[in-house]
Amino acid sequence: MRCLLVYCHPCPESFTAAVRDRVLAGLARAGHEVDLLDLYASGFRAVMDAEERRRYHDPGVNEAPVKDHLERLKRAQGLVFVYPTWWYGQPALLKGWLDRVWVPHATFTMPEGGKPIGRVLTNIRLVAAVSTLGSPWWWWTFLGQPGRRQLLWGLRVICHPRCRTLWMALHRMDTVSAEERRAFLDRVEARFARLRAV
Repeated sequence: MRCLLVYCHPCPESFTAAVRDRVLAGLARAGHEVDLLDLYASGFRAVMDAEERRRYHDPGVNEAPVKDHLERLKRAQGLVFVYPTWWYGQPALLKGWLDRVWVPHATFTMPEGGKPIGRVLTNIRLVAAVSTLGSPWWWWTFLGQPGRRQLLWGLRVICHPRCRTLWMALHRMDTVSAEERRAFLDRVEARFARLRAV
C-alpha cells in the first residue's frame, strides 16, 4: 500500500519524532511504500492569503498553490498523520495544510441540494493518526475528541466508501513515565507492522 505520512512537529528531538520513526518502521515491516511529508522541514506555508481564499472555489485555480501536495494525496492509498495534540486539535501548521490542500473539486465536491460534501479521493482507503495529548483520556472523551473526529470522521467521508480508520494516542504526555513512553512506541510499531494492504 502506498502511504502518505504527514508529520508535524517543529523539534527534531521530540517524542513525536520518535513516534514517527516507529510508524515508519512498522510500515516498512509490513511492506508498505511510504512518502514522508514533514511539514516543518519542507517549509510548508500554513497561512492562506486573501487571494488564495478568493479563488478557493475556482476549479483548477485553487489547486495551483498546492499542486505538489495534491499529487502526493492522489497517489496515496493510505493517509497517516503523526502529530502532537495542542489545545485539543492539530498544530497550526497541520491545520493550515488541511485548509490549503484539501480544496473543493480536487479533494471533495461541494454540497448541493441539502446533500453533504461528496467523495473525490476514493484512492484513499485508510486514514490513520497517532498523537500525544496532555489531557487524560476521560477529559478528552468528555470534550468529544475534537482532533480525532476532524481527521478520522471529517476526512473519511470524502475518501473511499470503505475507508478504514485507525487512531492511537498517548494521553497525559507530560506526566507519563519513560517506561510508559517506551511501551507506547512499541505498541505503535507493532500495530503498523500488522497493517494489511487495503
